[in-house]
Amino acid sequence: MSLLTITGLNQSYGGSRILWDVDLVIEDGSRTCLMGRNGMGKTTLLKCIMGLLPTTSGTMMFEGTDLRPLSAEARAPLGIGYVPQGREIFPHLTVEENLRVGLGVRPAGPATIPPIIYDLFPVLKQMQHRRGGDLSGGQQQQLAIGRALVLEPKLLILDEPTEGIQPNIVHEIGTILRDLNTTLGVTLLLVEQKLPFARRVASDFRILEKGRVVANGPIEGLTGEIVNDHLSV
Repeated sequence: MSLLTITGLNQSYGGSRILWDVDLVIEDGSRTCLMGRNGMGKTTLLKCIMGLLPTTSGTMMFEGTDLRPLSAEARAPLGIGYVPQGREIFPHLTVEENLRVGLGVRPAGPATIPPIIYDLFPVLKQMQHRRGGDLSGGQQQQLAIGRALVLEPKLLILDEPTEGIQPNIVHEIGTILRDLNTTLGVTLLLVEQKLPFARRVASDFRILEKGRVVANGPIEGLTGEIVNDHLSV
């Protein structure tokens, strides 16, 4: 069953067309990695899904709800969590205050920080009274993911979750994302450049090139030829 279905999506910015008739189906329970060289429209597509950028034409259906007319604020309550590139935590708020930002977003959502957040990220429990800006890059990324999980999303969207993070934390985040999917049933859509991480975490891949989907399939089908044609720099 599809959770998110995008059909014929087009997006232009400043007179330049960024996305060209993008079709994308995210199946419920899947782990889809959106890949492509820099500047191919990956982040733009995520921002369109979240309502942070306007679209020119096409449809975006989430569990039967048309996302395009909805504001960004109206999309998260549907059950869509978002971890942006660069994390964008609140540096002057404590870890606990950052996590509380997500409370109340969903009408039937939790009233307090779900204990599973601290179970998944013990370091956040240890540092809950420390300011977000005082955390390391890896800890900030864990905080950003935790903040998105507070609203108990059905779909978790992550934009380059391993960027600028030390290898041991990258491995830990990969394990947590797989556990979220297999244990809690959270569907994942992530942009990722690191091939080993993508192969370990994703069940499926989609490759964007100049704003178009040019290759897709199960992650096992991401061959060396496809990598050379569309991902090598």
